Amino acid sequence: MNNQAGSTAQSPAHILLVCHNRNGLAARRAVLEEAGYRVKTASAAEEAAAHLAAEKFDLIITDHHVQKLDGVELIRMARSTGHRGPVILISAYVEALGLTESETGADAVLSKSSNEVTHLVRAVSRLLRQNIQKKPPARQRKVTAARAQHA
Repeated sequence: MNNQAGSTAQSPAHILLVCHNRNGLAARRAVLEEAGYRVKTASAAEEAAAHLAAEKFDLIITDHHVQKLDGVELIRMARSTGHRGPVILISAYVEALGLTESETGADAVLSKSSNEVTHLVRAVSRLLRQNIQKKPPARQRKVTAARAQHA
């Protein structure tokens, strides 16, 4: 397993990947897992919401087009339910829709392109590296919270 920034051999960063297109979902998941990350996937907003309610994630990656919600609404929902980690929004229409970090609430907005995977892996690594200085990985936060409840 590769050791990327934001992960360790014992506790790789935990990523929620949301995309309505199952082929795109599978391809991105494979690349992220090869890079050493733990990846949970969702192909619809309801599924993503269930994962967010049940687990903590170090980073969220969402397509702009998600079944029953758009990616911006999904970002707002994630933030309102307590997700404080970085979020990446991916769209084929970044410029046409005027999607920016400040407008969407995402920490990075990526355009679907022939080199999307390279940009995605770089953005994940950069955002996790920046975020890891602020807080421990999701698994460690969960253990720390559990210990605090039993203290």
